[in-house]
Amino acid sequence: MESINVLKGYGKLNSAEAQTPHHHRAAKRPLILAVTVSSIVLLTITLGLLIGALVRESSTEGSEAQSLRSSSAQSIRAVCSVTQHQDSCFTSISSLNSSVEPDPEAIFELSLRVCVNEVSNGSLFVRDLVKSSNDARSKGALGDCAGLLEDAASRLRDSVAAMEAAGPGEKALTELKISNIQTWVSAAMTDQETCLDGLEEMGSTVLEMVRDRLSRSREFMSNSLAICAQMSAVLEKFEMGMH
Repeated sequence: MESINVLKGYGKLNSAEAQTPHHHRAAKRPLILAVTVSSIVLLTITLGLLIGALVRESSTEGSEAQSLRSSSAQSIRAVCSVTQHQDSCFTSISSLNSSVEPDPEAIFELSLRVCVNEVSNGSLFVRDLVKSSNDARSKGALGDCAGLLEDAASRLRDSVAAMEAAGPGEKALTELKISNIQTWVSAAMTDQETCLDGLEEMGSTVLEMVRDRLSRSREFMSNSLAICAQMSAVLEKFEMGMH
């Protein structure tokens, strides 16, 4: 009988143990459901915050570009920010006797016109020195210098002309025009440096005077060349693209 009771007790013990996992599974279901719901809610909130941040960033960029396009001064500063001489870039363009459009391409064209004016004036200055010089060697070097500056001014005029649309529907600036303008402005800078090198080789007594007179034109050409080289980045600030 004892063995029978033991067996019966053993059987009851196994039955209780067998039921335990079922109770645990039943107890875990609400917990799993709660964790799943919480995860979904957290993911939804995270995605919402991310989307909101992207929308705000896009809105901020749009408002900045709109602000640049609405103010001539801000537009000029934005374009000149890519140059090494930002103050002279801003001042020279702002001082032109014309209404500056808040458009990066128009501002770039004005920077080229500034170069034309300054180099042309430099050429006239050197021509006057040729007339007043009594030194034959210096006179010849000055004459060569004036010719080089006139060539430089001509190259810069070609750059300005390239900015002007030839007909209806033609864009002011293209990749090809950018490449040509870079070449012309670089060549104009080389012409001016060659002018000064010639005066130095001849031992001209007016070398420093001419160098000082041409310092602004070199600075302006450097500004235009920098804007030209960084035109894609400049256009991006205005949410514009290269044509």
